[in-house]
Amino acid sequence: MTIHYLLHKEIDKLRWDVAVRSGSNGLMYAWSIYLDAICPGWSALVNDDYSLVMPLTHRKKFGIGYLYQPPFSQQLGVFGTAQITEAIVGEFISECQKHYAFAEIFVNSYNVFSIPSGMAFCKNYTLSLSKSYEAIRANYTTDLLKKNLQRTVKFNLQYGRSGDVENAINTFQQLYADRTPQVLSKDYEALINLAKQLLTTSNAFIRQVTLPNGELLACGLFLKDEHRIYNIASSTLPNGRTFEANHFLFDQLIQEFAATGLLLDFEGSDLAGIERFYKKFGAVNEPYCFLKWNNLPWPVKLLKK
Repeated sequence: MTIHYLLHKEIDKLRWDVAVRSGSNGLMYAWSIYLDAICPGWSALVNDDYSLVMPLTHRKKFGIGYLYQPPFSQQLGVFGTAQITEAIVGEFISECQKHYAFAEIFVNSYNVFSIPSGMAFCKNYTLSLSKSYEAIRANYTTDLLKKNLQRTVKFNLQYGRSGDVENAINTFQQLYADRTPQVLSKDYEALINLAKQLLTTSNAFIRQVTLPNGELLACGLFLKDEHRIYNIASSTLPNGRTFEANHFLFDQLIQEFAATGLLLDFEGSDLAGIERFYKKFGAVNEPYCFLKWNNLPWPVKLLKK
């Protein structure tokens, strides 16, 4: 197999999107419109007929190019319509290393391969929405979740199927930016612009929970493709915790999309508290891989440990 390294201007984005969207492991993070927004100037590896592709999200430090994982793109790696074997993934990673001496990237859960070091698995919880809401709810794993949902009835919480993109993302930024200092203001702006584009094609939507008086308790930006709903940026405001608004938000989302055959991708998490929350809904772990290598020459190597 011949693998070609392409600069951004050399990528045939029509063929690229066919490869990603038609592949069995296609994820929205690898759509060309998505990559253009979160990592302008990205490059790529492709085979001869674009049946296998891999985005290369890169930037420079001290004049040295390296691969990194852009914000709001949980998993990338190798995608395509051809069968993706361990050997093929290994070939693409080897080709990456010829062009970039340093990398810290996350590859998708379908990219199975083994290397001696520099690899770790991360947790990502997903929930199948193939069954009816009643069947899915019957598999909620804790009585506490069911009790919390019963409590929300007396609060008369309102589930809103519309909302403002900027408000949803700005709320997320205000509440959680200190947890991810590597995500910059420009990254949130890029997400806002991307979400606005995706709204026009019904690939993004806002859902929110309010009290009857209109007070916002929880909200979320969700993305949607042919296979998944992505929990990109969901927020619970301080008063929302009092009213179990986050439990209510996801329960209503599940009810809305039950029996659609989609997969609800919670986008995480290795954090114990968040993991427990997602598991309450019956979600199962779909692990993906963090990959790092450092082949920089000494002493530059010491700058990136």
